[in-house]
Order: sequence, then structure tokens, then C-alpha cells
Amino acid sequence: MEHLEHKQKVTIMIAIMAAMLFAALNQTIIGTALPIIVADIGGMSYFNWVFTIYMLASSITAILVGKLSDTYGRKPFILTGIGVFIIASLLCGLSANIFQLIIFRAIQGLGGGMIISTSFTAIGDLFPPRERGRWQGMMGSVFGLASVFGPTLGGYIVDTWQWNWVFWVFLPFGIVAYAMIWKMFPKVSQNEKKTVDFLGATMLTITIVPLLLAFSWAGQNYAWDSIVIIGLFSWSTLTLILFIMIERKAENPVIPLHLFKNSIFSISNMTGLLMGMGMFGAIMYMPFFIQGVLGISATSTGFIMMSMMLSMVLTSTIGGQLITKTGRYKVFAILGLLIMAAGMFSMSFMTIETTVVGVVRNLILVGLGLGLTFPVLTLTVQNAVDHQYLGVSTSASQFFRQAGGTMGVSIMGSIMNMIMGREMANVNSANTAELQDPQVLMDPNQISALKETTSSLSSSQFDEVITSMREVLSHALNGSFLFGTFILIGAWILILFLKEIPLRLTNQSSASNKEEKLSS
Repeated sequence: MEHLEHKQKVTIMIAIMAAMLFAALNQTIIGTALPIIVADIGGMSYFNWVFTIYMLASSITAILVGKLSDTYGRKPFILTGIGVFIIASLLCGLSANIFQLIIFRAIQGLGGGMIISTSFTAIGDLFPPRERGRWQGMMGSVFGLASVFGPTLGGYIVDTWQWNWVFWVFLPFGIVAYAMIWKMFPKVSQNEKKTVDFLGATMLTITIVPLLLAFSWAGQNYAWDSIVIIGLFSWSTLTLILFIMIERKAENPVIPLHLFKNSIFSISNMTGLLMGMGMFGAIMYMPFFIQGVLGISATSTGFIMMSMMLSMVLTSTIGGQLITKTGRYKVFAILGLLIMAAGMFSMSFMTIETTVVGVVRNLILVGLGLGLTFPVLTLTVQNAVDHQYLGVSTSASQFFRQAGGTMGVSIMGSIMNMIMGREMANVNSANTAELQDPQVLMDPNQISALKETTSSLSSSQFDEVITSMREVLSHALNGSFLFGTFILIGAWILILFLKEIPLRLTNQSSASNKEEKLSS
């Protein structure tokens, strides 16, 4: 596909970005809409599974499809992914109860994993490494735009129409993207068909699912030292050992283990894991500060969070263009992670006196750094391996970033809960149980209702307790953001050891390219 006309390549990329936007918007739009959906169909105690099941399904699919697409080509999998996603989105909108929604979201995750994995890999098929920077940056911008407009649009839809349209409104995008890829995306014939490593794929699945579940539940549903969490980690450790033993003997391993001997592949993915921990931590816990500590409404919080994503879109696009123009990439990752760490460090000093301007400044710093780093890590992995491993290397990069997000959100949440649990005991609430729950800080209406019904406290005493609770939540979040800072500093130190090799001008591996990769 590298030898197609430039106009045809651009047309294919527009179709791929449309498919990516379709999947990304459906992933981000549900956040603000879910409370309304749960109020209609019930199942409040299960609503977390709407997110968790999607993450699990998409992670597994992405890592497995990466290898299969190296053998059978990208087109069948991106078309299958879009088709599955369209059907699942339609079914999600028809859900009559929370269990149906969870099942359909799992199916949606299967399709979403295929779309994300094959979309980023297709860039490598269409363009040599030297030209991929700008397109990786534009794909990052698609994620950023979806994160900006998805939550706001979700809130508007549930306020204006029925919640079902959250899942249906973008179906035309998917249909158009499917038609364009069907017509424009060339079918690449593979000369050598190898046996599929079903045993390795199965073992990988039963390793990853318990591991991600452990990090999703630890500190939230179960204590870190509970039998459930320890059991899940122990199971994943055992199956990982078995997986490695199977892959060493497999004719066509689902993840060729020799790739981890390549220092560029290993360092890039470990950096992506740490970056994901910091990135998703900021995205998940900054709204807690804005709403819970500053007392700002959910709608306004969405607009404030836009500053992070818009700055990410800006530097992701510009950084990608500069990578393609200069052929250099390591400097952008070093600078980006340093800026991200500075932004996260600034977040760890925020208090109840912090202004909205200060919050926006910190978010912009994190977004600018994220945008510079985002296009680099996938590009370095693709450039460091032979083209025959393009799919599996790209999907590995996506998986490590998403796994890092799952781990980061869980650990930062545990730190927040630990600090709150310790300090909340010092808050004098005159034995008012409702005021021991910091969740009330997230809803101004709930605070007003409690103020009217709490007879044991005067108005001034009530306000003092609320202020004390805001301070406790602020301290707890400071601890989480400080942990995120150390994680990003670790990523920055790690990226210093990344070996920068020239970006190839072709997808064909030359002898010199192989020597460079082996020496790394």
C-alpha cells in the first residue's frame, strides 16, 4: 500500500479517521449520559461495569487482532470492527436493563479494539516511518477532539432527546466510514499463511482479563490485600508464566517474545505504560477537584477540562508535523514528558483557594506535554521492528498505554481514599453521617438539601464542616497527583535511554535497518 497515489492514501486516511472518530466519540459520550441512563433502566450498583467491560473487551481484541492482521491483512479486521461496533451501538440504544447494556457494551468493545488497533497499524502500511509522524499526530487529535466534544454532546443529548440517541447519533459516521474503507482500502494479499496460535491467544486472554480486573477493583470494590485481589494477581502471574512457555514453542506466536529483546520496543512500551498512568489519572481525578473542592457544576467542569484536550490537539498536530519534517522524535518525547510532569506537579499544590485560571493553566501544561509525547511512542515501536511485525507491535503499544491507564486510575484512587479515610475522622460533623461522605461535595443540590434538613448544625457550622471536607478532599487529591508526578518523572528518565535510530524512508527493511534494530 506504500506505493499508492498520495491522493488515494489521503482518502483512505480520512475514512480511517472517520472510523476512529466514530469509535472514540461513542466511548467518551457515555460518561455524562450514564446517570440518566441508569435512572431510566436501573442497575446503579452495576453501572461501573459499563466502562469496565468495554475496557476489557477492547484491550483483548486489540492485542490479538494486531498479530492476526499481520497475517491476513488489515482490511478484513477494520471492516469487521466497524460492522460489529455499528450493530453493538444500535443494540446499546435498545437496552431494556443494565445487564443488556453491559453485554452490548462488551460487544462494542470487541469492535472498538479492532478499529483502534488496525487504524494505527494502517498508517504504517500506507506511509514509511519518516512520513508517519504527521498522521500519528492527527490520529491523536481525533482522540482529543472526541474527548472534548463527547461528554458535552452526551449531556446535551440526554437533556434534549431520549438517552438512546447517545448510541445512535453517530451511526451514520460508521456507515459512511465502512463504505469508504470497503471501496478505497486495498486488499493486501499475504503470501504466507501461518497457523493461528489459538492456545497462546487463549492463555493471553486469561492472563490479561484477571490482571485488569484486579487493578479496576483494587481499592474500590475490594481492599488491595483481599483474597479476591491477591487471587487475581496470583492467577495472572501463573498464566503469564505458562503463556511465555507456550510462546517460546509456538510456530506463529501471538506476541513474538524476541521483540522484547529490542530495547527501543521495550523502552517505548514501558514509557507508554507510565505515561498512561499519569494521563488517565489526570483525566479521571481533575473533575473531582473541580467539582468537589471548588464546588463548580458538572457542566462547567466539562468546559474547564476542554483546555487540556484542546492543548493536546494543538501540540499533537504540530509535533507530528515537526517529526515528519525533521526526522527527529526523541526530543519531543523528552520535552513532552517533562511538561506533563510539571503540570502534574503543579496539580499536587492546588488548594481550596486555587482559582479556575490556575486549574486551567495546569490542565494546559498536561495537555501540551501529552500532545507532544502521544505520536512518538507508537512511531518509535513501528520504526524499530520489521514491517511483518507492524500489527503486533502497534497493538502492543496501544495495550500498554491502556493498561497503564487502568493501573494508574486504580492506584491514584486508592491513595485518595486512604488519605481521605485518615483525615475525614478529624472532621467534626456532630455525628451527622451524611456529612462523612465526601460524595456529597460532587452535587451542589445535595449539599443544599442537606443544609436544610440537618437540624443539629447551625448554618455557619454546616458551612465550616463542608469547607473542612473540601480541604480533606483537596489533600487527598494532592497525594494522588504527587504520585502521578513521580510516575511521569520515571517515564521521563526511561525515555532518556531510548535509542534514536533514523526514521526509515520506506517500509522495506534493508540490511542496514536490520543491523540497527538488532544492535538496539
